[in-house]
Amino acid sequence: MDSPSTAEAPAAPHLRDRSHIPDRFKWDLTDIFPGWAEWQRAYEDLEVKIGGYAALQGTLAKGPDSLLAAMKLSDDIGQLTYKVWYFASLKHDEDQRDNQLNARRQQVQILFAKTSQATAWFNPELLSIPLPAVEQWMADNTDLALYRFALEDLYRQQEHVLDEKGEHLLSLSSRFSSSPYDAYAALSTADIKHPTIKLSTGPEITLTYGQYRAILATNRSQSDRAAAFREYHKLFEANVNTYASLYSGVLQRDWFHAQSRGYRSTLESALHCNNIPTAVVENLIETTKGGTEPLRRYHRLRKRVLGLDTYHSYDTVLPLVDFDRKYPYDDVLAWLPASVGPLGPGYQRQLREALERRWIDVYENPGKRSGAYSAPVYGVHPYMLLNHNDTLDAVFTLAHEMGHSMHTLLSHAHQPFVYSAYTIFIAEVPSTLSEALFLDYMLAQATDERERIVLLQHAIDGIVGTFYTQVLFADYELQAHRLVENGRPITAEGLGEIYFNLLQTYHGDAMDADDQSRVTWARIPHFYSTPYYVYQYATCFASSAQLMKQLTTGSDAERAAAIDRYLTLLKSGGSDHPMTLLQRAGVDLGQPQTVRAVVDQLDRLVTKLEKAIESLG
Repeated sequence: MDSPSTAEAPAAPHLRDRSHIPDRFKWDLTDIFPGWAEWQRAYEDLEVKIGGYAALQGTLAKGPDSLLAAMKLSDDIGQLTYKVWYFASLKHDEDQRDNQLNARRQQVQILFAKTSQATAWFNPELLSIPLPAVEQWMADNTDLALYRFALEDLYRQQEHVLDEKGEHLLSLSSRFSSSPYDAYAALSTADIKHPTIKLSTGPEITLTYGQYRAILATNRSQSDRAAAFREYHKLFEANVNTYASLYSGVLQRDWFHAQSRGYRSTLESALHCNNIPTAVVENLIETTKGGTEPLRRYHRLRKRVLGLDTYHSYDTVLPLVDFDRKYPYDDVLAWLPASVGPLGPGYQRQLREALERRWIDVYENPGKRSGAYSAPVYGVHPYMLLNHNDTLDAVFTLAHEMGHSMHTLLSHAHQPFVYSAYTIFIAEVPSTLSEALFLDYMLAQATDERERIVLLQHAIDGIVGTFYTQVLFADYELQAHRLVENGRPITAEGLGEIYFNLLQTYHGDAMDADDQSRVTWARIPHFYSTPYYVYQYATCFASSAQLMKQLTTGSDAERAAAIDRYLTLLKSGGSDHPMTLLQRAGVDLGQPQTVRAVVDQLDRLVTKLEKAIESLG
């Protein structure tokens, strides 16, 4: 692999009008509908089907044929919804300035609301029928038996469903559920007054969050990074008691809902839907706390390489070396299929097909949605949105989204619609595994030690951000929720003490403590919006690390068996509970060694980074 110097690197693609981008770099949505006329007919057909479903209310107790009719119509509605939604949504993402496209997208969202109203009767009506009766129906009707897991899972959750009056009261209280986050967003975004700081090089910078992150990631002056950290967190110090009050509202809300439904804890309440044992999160936290030494090694290495006398949280993301190689998209088209060689020729062939067909919208254009995603259009194929700019991050983004897309392809090909969608608990496993395989390939091809260092830092920072940081967040959430469960007061000082102690526990003497870090918890949006969510990033990362180990080590027979188990996981969609599916693939998140696989992975990467830095002299 060539490693051009900065001077020789080709320029990143310039921003072009969409009409000037060659078709091969743009997705072809005619695979969904040939045009808007066909979309409109499908939309009208969807409206009719939704009305037909509402008319089935009161019929389920008649017997298996009536229940089967409702299940099949639900599938029909779901499949058509994927196409109607994504055709409008993907078109809108090509140019979000287009009001007509936005109107059509909103038209589908309005229809979603009607669907929710038209289908709300199903669960309560089904649960009024005794489970033994439904089980007998499934035993007598093979077509209905297809839905066994979906139906039995509804009954599994029945013990936490209240009577009609109780459910009505909870539905009324749900109107207030988003109030803490709405107030947090107003306080931290809409009403915030960003400070201005003067950098050592002279210019004054308005310290928005984006500018703050840019200074930490690019500014070589530690005094500038320190000044940015101090000034940015003064915004949260000034209102820390208000943030604590808002977070107390989140904690009290979660405990109220958990107690109302008869759960023993807020954690049990949050995990029950996916049938995840609370021990999974508790094991994740405890094993990670016991595996912080590689994390500390990395930060000690960074301190030495950066030549710093003291080392702080605002020093943790600066690149260790300067390296500005470009990664043109056409080069990646050859590298990515080669990187998944360990998964076998069949997987490689399908991945090449995904790259070669017009399923990917590659380059940025005016009005196009930012970021990247994989859209799982059932009955068609996945579509991927990129904004490729020839950077290393863009290359790994493609590898990540391709992992999602391959998961979608295999799930949709092997599962009926009812089980075609996979849970968040599993979704990030193939995407992070895809990145790990790509990293191995890139490291094997690299001939420039600076590029090796950049690649290794990219991988290590991914583990730090996606695993260790998310476990720390989950640890904080669990401790904060337990304050409420144990009838303890919620104060800014108490919350700050929990967070500060966690920073010390994870980083030890590898990082110098800043008292201002006590307020860092206040600026984490997930705490206010989606409690007990971030742990899933870490469990997915742990699962992919364990799978990566199984796929790339051991005898030929052991690796072949691991490949078969992994591909079976991707083909399984949502046909069982996520823990069960992972266990079949060889991953048991209830066991410490699964989490330990990430710790070992980080340890190996830090060792490689040390050697790469030593080789520079």
